[in-house]
Amino acid sequence: MFEIIKLLFDICLFKQGPQDLPPSVWLWRVLVVVDVVVSFLMVSIRTGLVESLLQAIISALLIVGFSRLILYVARKPERFAQTTAALLGTDALISFFALPGMASMMIGRGAVLAFIITIALMIWHWAVTGHIIRNALGQTWVFSLGLAFLYILVSYQVMALLNPP
Repeated sequence: MFEIIKLLFDICLFKQGPQDLPPSVWLWRVLVVVDVVVSFLMVSIRTGLVESLLQAIISALLIVGFSRLILYVARKPERFAQTTAALLGTDALISFFALPGMASMMIGRGAVLAFIITIALMIWHWAVTGHIIRNALGQTWVFSLGLAFLYILVSYQVMALLNPP
């Protein structure tokens, strides 16, 4: 598992792509669970347990559905396991790094610095998602970043519907 984490970290650093992950259905299923757990921890900082679990599961389902949709439209369904594993794994990894910042913002300690770090992590997540899409679809950076932005925007809107202010 250490090799997979290292690969995911290298994807986050733009050194590797989703094609470097093993094409394993088992791997992306394990990463669904990991992503749900990390997302649950992230969301549970500010909401109740049931709402947090629901949002974490829906977030993972959005990633899987998005991956399936873009690869279906691009006629590259054979890349599903690797692309989905990369999207889920990098999401979990970046969210894990964001946990201390989110907790700091919720308790009010170092809120400005935590906010800046969280914004930087969001931009990094967007770029990493674009990197994965670019490699999976063989598209340009601009197209891939645009598609990643659209996905992130839609997923934030879905989460906002589930957890209104």
